[in-house]
Amino acid sequence: MVFSFRDMVPVVHPDAFVHPQATLVGHVTVGADCYVGPHAVLRGDWGKVVLERGCNVQEGCVLHMFPGATVLLEEGAHVGHGAMIHGARLGPNCMVGMNAVVLDDAHIGKESIVGALALVKAKSTFGPRSLILGNPAEKRGEVSDAMLAHKTEGTALYQTLPADCHQNMRVVDPLPQAPQNRVEDFPVFETWQERKGSKS
Repeated sequence: MVFSFRDMVPVVHPDAFVHPQATLVGHVTVGADCYVGPHAVLRGDWGKVVLERGCNVQEGCVLHMFPGATVLLEEGAHVGHGAMIHGARLGPNCMVGMNAVVLDDAHIGKESIVGALALVKAKSTFGPRSLILGNPAEKRGEVSDAMLAHKTEGTALYQTLPADCHQNMRVVDPLPQAPQNRVEDFPVFETWQERKGSKS
């Protein structure tokens, strides 16, 4: 679902993957190694949406803006399921958690983490490696080296997903029942809770 708007045509790098059930409208630029999941909406009708290399915008996210503004995801930015980014800027290698909302003219600094369900108010600015939590969101600490390493590993997994989707995803009819020896071919990834637990 890719639409031009007033002759503004979305641009998608060949190494990116935009799911056919995502929607791109107008002045949207999706860089190399980016993943855009099903039911994500990137709407560049009133301003620009820019995803630099290696970003991911997961299922059900919405990226939009007030007229003349730009939504900018810098390299390696990671937007979790159901999050909304409205006219904001996400710094390199930062993460916005599931169902968080980041509002107009907010700037999330490099390598910062916005927690799930957080509400980042308009015009908020957070410096590098800020741990941003709550409603309204506030800086509640610093992103540790261990947190940042885990986030970076998770984003790296998403950066392999576009090529994997191009190679291995296809439309099929569902099976009427589960077969014996059903294929289970999943990546291995340790959750943050598992990792913290193994080191406590």
